[in-house]
Amino acid sequence: MGKRIISQRRGRGTTTYRSHSFRWKTNAKYRIYDDIEKTGVIYGKVKNLCSDSGHSAPLALIKYENSEELYLIVPQGMQTESRVASGANAPIETGNVVPLKSLPEGAAVYNLEIKPGDGGKLVRSAGTAARVLTKSPTSIVIELPSKKQKSFLPECRATVGVVAGSGKKEKPFVKAGVRHHLMRARGKLYPRTSGVAMNAVDHPFGSGRGRHIGKSQIAPRFAPPGRKVGMIRARRTGRKKK
Repeated sequence: MGKRIISQRRGRGTTTYRSHSFRWKTNAKYRIYDDIEKTGVIYGKVKNLCSDSGHSAPLALIKYENSEELYLIVPQGMQTESRVASGANAPIETGNVVPLKSLPEGAAVYNLEIKPGDGGKLVRSAGTAARVLTKSPTSIVIELPSKKQKSFLPECRATVGVVAGSGKKEKPFVKAGVRHHLMRARGKLYPRTSGVAMNAVDHPFGSGRGRHIGKSQIAPRFAPPGRKVGMIRARRTGRKKK
């Protein structure tokens, strides 16, 4: 009889696979998309920079003119007491939050909203940035760090610049213990064992067939959870013919 594979045990939601979000400082989200930001601009000042185990990039505590305080993701070049702005009339400068319709083509942005007012969802990890490709009255085309292109509504907001911490990936972990503590803070499983290295009872791809799957990577459409591994409902595999 087979055993429950990792994807099944993760679905139970036990402490082994649960991220320790109570240790994280806060969420990094934009202000409420109110009339001030839709038609004008509001200024703020960076009060403090801090790190958070829930984010790969540092966070900045911003205090706005109306005494509102919140945390935003830090761009490269930001420092304490820097002045930032948010709104449709905000200048196009590093660290300012503006709607996509106000940005010129070719501008580097991060922390994009998928829909206006959701606070920022995409391009948030250290050293990443997206680029404005084309603009029209109804949509803005953005090139994401993965080189994929996605259309956004003109009212979606983004921050001008590149996320700080670009050199984070250049520093090696050196020791497995360092990587262990990083993954544990994020609630990630580490180390991860390859399915082909397991026994047949532990994973559908495991057995004595050597380090290869030995069967199709595409699981049957109505396979049970313990069998549904590999490419889920893939339409095709391999290179496209020219």
